[in-house]
Amino acid sequence: MSTTFLKESEIQRAWHVVDAAGKPVGRLAAEVADVLRGKHKPTYAPHVDNGDFVIVINAEKVYLSGSKEEKKIYKHYTGYANGLKEYKASFVRERNPERIVRQAVWGMIPRTRQGRQVIRRLKVYAGSEHQHQAQQPQPFELSC
Repeated sequence: MSTTFLKESEIQRAWHVVDAAGKPVGRLAAEVADVLRGKHKPTYAPHVDNGDFVIVINAEKVYLSGSKEEKKIYKHYTGYANGLKEYKASFVRERNPERIVRQAVWGMIPRTRQGRQVIRRLKVYAGSEHQHQAQQPQPFELSC
């Protein structure tokens, strides 16, 4: 038996919509990262980028377990001396709720050229509206 690998011209990318309301952020991010990388397809190969597009809606309603709402810290470095800013998850949720999901998914993707290419296919929205209706996204059910 021989293994066949997809060429760039043979890759078919689908669009999926994931509703994040009430889902634990880590479990959500793990499954979204697998879809972005293409691990849900039988043609998956680690060196071939054949993943799909994922639209995450209701990012503001994602669930943080335990006391993470007040104890989890998100860091941002401005590039200047003493420019490290630290924010609690509750502050990030009210200012930029998309960041919670985006950073969790980015934490589960390899830090390579391929990983930077994969993360561009993630679209995160705080509310239930998104601007990708023309792509006819299909709902994607999570197991979490």
